[in-house]
Amino acid sequence: MTPKLSIVIPVHNENGNIVPLAAEIALLAEKLKNPPEVIWVDDGSSDSSFSEIRGICAKYGFMKGLRLGRNFGQTAALSAGISEASGDVIALLDADRQNDPADIAAMLAALDEETDVVSGWRKSRNDNVLTRTIPSRLANALISKITGVRLHDYGCTLKLYRARYLKELRLYGEMHRFLPALAGSLGARIKEMPVNHRARTQGKSKYGLGRTFKVLLDLATVKFMGRYINNPIYLFGGTGLALGGISIVLAAVTLYKKYCLGIFVKDQPLFIVAIFFALVGVQMLLLGLLSEVLSRTYYEINEKHPYFIRERTGEANA
Repeated sequence: MTPKLSIVIPVHNENGNIVPLAAEIALLAEKLKNPPEVIWVDDGSSDSSFSEIRGICAKYGFMKGLRLGRNFGQTAALSAGISEASGDVIALLDADRQNDPADIAAMLAALDEETDVVSGWRKSRNDNVLTRTIPSRLANALISKITGVRLHDYGCTLKLYRARYLKELRLYGEMHRFLPALAGSLGARIKEMPVNHRARTQGKSKYGLGRTFKVLLDLATVKFMGRYINNPIYLFGGTGLALGGISIVLAAVTLYKKYCLGIFVKDQPLFIVAIFFALVGVQMLLLGLLSEVLSRTYYEINEKHPYFIRERTGEANA
């Protein structure tokens, strides 16, 4: 049975792109066995984007639009669309028409029993090399290294997910670009495939190099959430123990120099460093304990579990 597909499209000041993109999606819908659900999310546009969304929703019965109160950012817009989506599979698509909706059919076919996420790879990019392509390659290498989920193109919005993985996630900041890594932390099996990347014909890019620092901070959050959210004491406590160990070694060196070499403690800066490391180590241990309490509170209040069930079988699934 072909799974039901939902397509979520965040929009911010994309007048001129929406109508032709909707027409392309309509052609895609004709080729699919089941008509998709298309959700346009206007992220506080200041142009006529939502008027165009109203028009295409009136024209195509399988499309609907959401309008956010202000510009909350792409992550928030995607999160709103994902919450509204009712499909078994959710495709994410940019509204600037650089992503080709025709690729969704092949990506949907690639979403087999052994795959939970199909990630688009803009193998041949139509972007400025210095300001977009090279920084993107560096960022992809860094994200792949830190998260352990290796992809050529984290920045490509065009991706397909089994809905049960996306519905489990809570997105903040600029975390939409880390969705494959977040899904991977739940055990999602990820496949990457090249997709068509077209030159922008209308409007201009809404982001630049200024987002780099936000991405780095969110990357640290993703790493923590993926590996240490269940046992934060391992991170903070481990760091505290390491600093404590260094402090003991430095203190031992200080005492050796005092009693064996006759160098007074006041003349040894290592002693001050040992005290500093010892104090920071104790603070890290206490922070780890507090984080453990907060982690357990997080799961209890939100009625969440520190695990994810991929599938069920037997009578309980009936």
